[in-house]
Amino acid sequence: MATVVEARVPDIGSHGDVPVIELLVAVGDTVKKDQGLVTLESDKATMEVPASTAGILRELKVKLGDAVSEGTVVALIEVADSVATPVSPVAPPVAATAATSTTASASAPTRAAVPQAAQPSPVSAGTDPEASAPRTPPVAFDAQAVLPANVPHASPAVRLYARELGVDLGKVAGQGRKGRITRDDVNAFVKASLAAGVASAPVASSGGGLNLLPWPKVDFSKFGAVESQPLSRIKKISGANLARNWAMIPHVTQFEQADITEMEAFRKKMGEENPTQKVTPLVFLIKAAVAALKAFPSFNASLDDTGENLIFKQYFHIGIAVDTPDGLVVPVIRDADQKGLLQLAAELGEISKKARDKRLAGADMQGGCFSISSLGGIGGTSFTPIINAPEVAIMGVSKSEMKPVWNGAAFEPRLMLPLSLSYDHRVIDGAEAARFATYFAKQLADIRRLLL
Repeated sequence: MATVVEARVPDIGSHGDVPVIELLVAVGDTVKKDQGLVTLESDKATMEVPASTAGILRELKVKLGDAVSEGTVVALIEVADSVATPVSPVAPPVAATAATSTTASASAPTRAAVPQAAQPSPVSAGTDPEASAPRTPPVAFDAQAVLPANVPHASPAVRLYARELGVDLGKVAGQGRKGRITRDDVNAFVKASLAAGVASAPVASSGGGLNLLPWPKVDFSKFGAVESQPLSRIKKISGANLARNWAMIPHVTQFEQADITEMEAFRKKMGEENPTQKVTPLVFLIKAAVAALKAFPSFNASLDDTGENLIFKQYFHIGIAVDTPDGLVVPVIRDADQKGLLQLAAELGEISKKARDKRLAGADMQGGCFSISSLGGIGGTSFTPIINAPEVAIMGVSKSEMKPVWNGAAFEPRLMLPLSLSYDHRVIDGAEAARFATYFAKQLADIRRLLL
């Protein structure tokens, strides 16, 4: 004879409806008393539900993603009568004896008065002859790989971060104290996986190295007429870079508005005085970027290939996103800090023409410190530009608009330019990004500052 004992969720403090994030055992496994069966994760901690007795796991009552609370039955364990132990003490006495006969319940005022052998198990007392049969686990597991000694050691925040990226923590080597997996370890794994995926097969077909679902294969011609055109070489290259940057860099975008009323009036006057030289707002943005990079050196920096060191640059090369018929390219204006507005305007016109004529050399697009992506000539109120690695930030510019602005006494019409600063949160925190964006906007609001 054997008895089936319930393993229940113990006291987990004030946490309720805690999700199950890992199944540590499978049906049919032999478990020891106090061995972890499943892992729960609250918003602040992870915890394991231990086996209430040694025996053979006959059924898992929960699956990944289920929400449980104190007293929830998570598993049924079969034990020999000679070693049978009571149901977890957190179970209410009524629930523990509900399966006994009416006569036994009436003659036994308390659970302690009922002999252990006389208590039928919840499974054997049922009427379903298949209830005690082993069931197929909800998820296929290698039991050895998920035993407590082999479970990855990581904080709840890191586990959440890994799940969002589709990273299997079991494959990540922890470099923290006692082998603990850190956020940096996850980032390093992602970087290595992407590199391996790009080297071995297209990311779209294999899901890269992140256990992503394969790209859907659809016969679009079943739904109507179609036409197939190959992607341009520029879009293939830039697309792969953008996908890598978006996946590997924790992007955050800070929005700001710059009052460019005076700047625009001065720009138009420059155009009148220099009719042969087109002066666009972009040259002022370049000068504002240089001033902001000097004031906030961490924006003029890059992480090295290990991700452990920050390289501060002593030069100021500004990348300018140029829209061409074949796709987006980002040529670089070098030593922008050493050039005046008219010189920048001339160089900007030349390099933009080279980009549209497909005459850019590789060196023309290397060495950038900070990029500017301007959509002001097209429209829009804001957007989230993707950082051009190994840079740590990029400024997006949308279409300027005349708005009423309070000057302390009355509203007056001012030309406002929307700014969208995307930054790498590994290097730059939110407060510093807000200060950078504000400083950038002030440079444009009073162009005299650019002369300081």
